[in-house]
Amino acid sequence: MKQIKIAFLSSAITVLILSVVFAVFYYNEGFAESNENIYNQAEHVSTPTERASITDSIYKGRETIITETIKNVNPAVIGINVVEIREYRSPWYNFFRDDPYFRDYFRRQQRVQGLGSGVIISPDGYIITNDHVAGNAVEVIVTMTDGMQYKAEVVGTDMVSDICLLKIDAKDLPYIKFGRSDDLLIGEWVIALGNPFGLFDINDQPTVTVGVISSTGMNLGQVNNRYYVNMIQTDAAINGGNSGGPLVNSLGELIGMNTLIFTADGSRGNVGVGFAIPIEKIEKIVAELKKHGKVDREFWTGLRIQAVDSGIAKYYNLPNTRGVIVTHVAQNSPAEKADLKVGDIILRVGKYKINDDNTLIGVLQEFKTGDSLTLTILRENKQLSKTMKLEKK
Repeated sequence: MKQIKIAFLSSAITVLILSVVFAVFYYNEGFAESNENIYNQAEHVSTPTERASITDSIYKGRETIITETIKNVNPAVIGINVVEIREYRSPWYNFFRDDPYFRDYFRRQQRVQGLGSGVIISPDGYIITNDHVAGNAVEVIVTMTDGMQYKAEVVGTDMVSDICLLKIDAKDLPYIKFGRSDDLLIGEWVIALGNPFGLFDINDQPTVTVGVISSTGMNLGQVNNRYYVNMIQTDAAINGGNSGGPLVNSLGELIGMNTLIFTADGSRGNVGVGFAIPIEKIEKIVAELKKHGKVDREFWTGLRIQAVDSGIAKYYNLPNTRGVIVTHVAQNSPAEKADLKVGDIILRVGKYKINDDNTLIGVLQEFKTGDSLTLTILRENKQLSKTMKLEKK
């Protein structure tokens, strides 16, 4: 038994010694091979040809769909400089306004310069911008990215929608194709281009900012006799001078026109809340301006309305105060022909939700004389659909 223990111990010691020898040998071989690999890799990276290849790869890696889109749409963006004639009146004017001899002494006209942005929408020189940029201009000069300048004609303008159509005498121009704004995704990338603070005049290039679609269907109401309905909200930086410039998607399609921003108290700059007119609306207005030079909204409905307040909502057992209630329907009016009645609550007009009377007034400005509207109303706790045609009064 004692001999067996000695033999076992001797075998164990032998195995242990062999294991240590093998481990040392394997480690040395692995270390040498690892050093050789490191040396070879270092030698490989430091080769001038390979270094140039890696640099080229990094350089090309900067190119993205955004940079490619910007390169493609840039030439179709223009800077706009305008001259308007504005009348200024002295405080004394009201005392002499009925006097044909003295009233002219207390008022004067002055040429005022302004600027903005625009985008070419056809190869034959049609350009869109905002009405508040060029709608009242007596002179419009547009500057291209190649430095060329053209005198533009105001084909037509629409204050209500804040859209103005210009035309320059040129051919084979770069332009941006229309996309769609009715299927925008919240959070998808968008690019705003334009002429903030007149920077376009420095190098004949638009300023580019990138952001996302923050929201859609924004009804902002009336601002300076203009109605902003169904607007696109973006956090792409928009500043003074950007008005009229394009908002494009990552494919380089025109989805909106940058128009206005919300600012913080005491600030006039961008705070990440900008709004663009959707392209579907632009298409409709441009078609009317090309054909008639204006949009005919000389229609009537024959309706008198009132916003739904908490008292009305409680009386009609409504879940909220959204909508307007009909308080009067004129005889032989479009509203009477549409079978609208006093007490009806209008909830929607087409795709637009009606929050209050201001919303309804703004939504009606989306249409023209002769259009037919589908109204969703609530009558005796039942939702009904009525069709009303906008007739010239």
